Amino acid sequence: MAGTIDARLTELGITLPAAAAPVANYVPYVISGNQLWISGQLPLWDGALKYTGQTGDAVTVDEAADAARVCALNILAQAKAALGDLDRITRVVKLTGFVNAVPGFTDQPKVINGASNLMVEVLADKGRHARSAVGAGGLPLGAPVEVDAVIEFA
Repeated sequence: MAGTIDARLTELGITLPAAAAPVANYVPYVISGNQLWISGQLPLWDGALKYTGQTGDAVTVDEAADAARVCALNILAQAKAALGDLDRITRVVKLTGFVNAVPGFTDQPKVINGASNLMVEVLADKGRHARSAVGAGGLPLGAPVEVDAVIEFA
């Protein structure tokens, strides 16, 4: 039987991707007490980056926001792999978003809104979180965005 969050994903027409394997020497998530720490997720879809390049150059702000949304979907996929059931989530505590952007770029919050909005859209009030939106001069595999998460669960 599908849980409440799975039903919400279906209602929104969202299918979660498979949880991505790590691309280096780390684990995709760590459980500590009742917190799930999810490693930085890239905008991978069907095994490939959906976008590559720097925001403000090869990638527009809207494309980067969509990339952040894909990162958030990958966070939920990792959470499902870790917890078995997304209904175990009691709160998204924090998201940290990194934006690969040209020098002088200052719209990091608009970009990371793609991830934040997805969390609230899917998880309602449990998706409201603290956040950092940080500029970066480069990210793994040339990704425009990377997002990690801390999630509380029961």
